[in-house]
Amino acid sequence: EEDEESSSAHNIEPVSVSSLDWETPIWKNWWIRGILSVTMIIGFFLIIYLGPLMLIFVMSIQIKCFQEIITIGYRVYHSYELPWFRTLSWYFLICVNYFFYGETVADYFGALVQREEPLQFLVRYHRFISFALYLAGFCMFVLSLVKKHYRLQFYMFAWTHVTLLIVVTQSHLVIQNLFEGMIWFIVPISIVICNDIMAYLFGFFFGRTPLIKLSPKKTWEGFIGGFFSTVVFGFIFAYLLSQYQYFVCPVEYNSETNRFAVGCEPSDLFVMQEYTLPAVAQNILRWKTVNLYPFQIHSIALSTFGSLIGPFGGFFASGFKRAFKIKDFADTIPGHGGIMDRFDCQYLMATFVHVYIASFIRGPNPSKVLQQLLVLQPEQQLSIFNTLRNHLREKGMLPPAVLEQ
Repeated sequence: EEDEESSSAHNIEPVSVSSLDWETPIWKNWWIRGILSVTMIIGFFLIIYLGPLMLIFVMSIQIKCFQEIITIGYRVYHSYELPWFRTLSWYFLICVNYFFYGETVADYFGALVQREEPLQFLVRYHRFISFALYLAGFCMFVLSLVKKHYRLQFYMFAWTHVTLLIVVTQSHLVIQNLFEGMIWFIVPISIVICNDIMAYLFGFFFGRTPLIKLSPKKTWEGFIGGFFSTVVFGFIFAYLLSQYQYFVCPVEYNSETNRFAVGCEPSDLFVMQEYTLPAVAQNILRWKTVNLYPFQIHSIALSTFGSLIGPFGGFFASGFKRAFKIKDFADTIPGHGGIMDRFDCQYLMATFVHVYIASFIRGPNPSKVLQQLLVLQPEQQLSIFNTLRNHLREKGMLPPAVLEQ
């Protein structure tokens, strides 16, 4: 069956708007997708308005994607009546989420942990508790093995774990990106959405040359048109968001107000700087310098990945669906399929953004270091204080010690 995803750049003859029959199935499908796309974009901006509460949105998307993939497995193998398959699948989801969200609490909510005795215990032994919970599920799986179905049950065990790897692990990376600043969450998602729409439009109107056999309706015209459109969009969108602290400041938990706080002195990444253009560009544009936010330059790398590599997440999903002879992961969104159909590229993009931040952007985080210091014993804290004081004196940043008479 041919893929009907909205990112598909359709391999059809270019059309003339004046000669179109607006009642044909192609245009009816186009209008359905268009209206629902606009609705989803409005919903996306509403979520942005909620700020850090979009963590709930990420969690909801993760659970729905997991449910869609697990349901496919259940439908394929339900006739075998495998015991505990769905129960164990959801149990492992809870275990993995407990581990990842516990790590997040330990990293970003140190002040809250210090005030609550139960949380201190859970954070201190978090990894041991997580392992114990997983071990209980592992033992339940072994006890559920049924003669003549061993191989099938191990297939499903692997199915669940691969789904956890694809969905839950990468959802955790989305949350990590969000805490670096909402701009690292909003721009990558918007880049994928833009590429999705522009590749579809360029392919719909100009598509002639097939791109990949996995998705016969994707074309080179849509792929290339989506790339250039997305780079321009990402560059402009990065410029707009870089002007607001609300988007560029890391998301931190304020222990005094018990709320998330988004406020800081913007880093150099979000401060306008002057760049000298190459000689060739100077001759063409007649400009010697341009003023840009450094993040705009990084947005080109994000847009390039989202346009050239990101679609392979969609190709992967297309191959998966063809393997099981299904059109969509679900029918949650008319004309678009399931939630996973819309987020197949987003997860790959989120992983790239996380790696990109860790490799090229993030330096030592003073707030995390401070949170780690706060959980040490007083003697350890005093030892670190004395070591740091002596180090600063050697650097000349503190006055030398006064000898006691």
